[in-house]
Amino acid sequence: MPDIAAVDALDRDGFVALLAATFEHAPWVAERAYAARPFASVAALHAAMVAVVRAAPAAERLAFLNGHPELAGAAARARQMTADSVAEQGSAGLDALTVADFDRFDRLNAAYREKFGFPFIIAVRGRSREAILEVFEQRLARDADTEAEAALSEIATITRMRLDRIVGSAG
Repeated sequence: MPDIAAVDALDRDGFVALLAATFEHAPWVAERAYAARPFASVAALHAAMVAVVRAAPAAERLAFLNGHPELAGAAARARQMTADSVAEQGSAGLDALTVADFDRFDRLNAAYREKFGFPFIIAVRGRSREAILEVFEQRLARDADTEAEAALSEIATITRMRLDRIVGSAG
């Protein structure tokens, strides 16, 4: 596991290759964050990557949000997600639901996507299925701007956990 000094020393291609998967289907985040080197810490690297997403034009941010899989959705059931997403959803037991639970997630996913135009995004690690469903239902009641901000905040949480598995804190 490279430390932050080793990450800073990478050329552009190496930097992107190492970090491209941190943000779901969005290697452009690593590509654009490269220009902000050097990074004083993993936290600074993560902040720069999150800033890239937040600075993206609205249409690009929406496409980025839509690159995330639905919780316990069809892609999850078919195991057609990134390895990180499979592991994350599995950690919350979302890969072993009853038919009734899958139906409930399907209804919530459809209602959420219809209202907001992107999938429900939540950092599932450390949360139970019941807690996830409770938050899911609460967030369905929000307005679009509040929910878009919540989705970006959850992505920041998810990607920090992913980044911590890629880059060591020493250095």
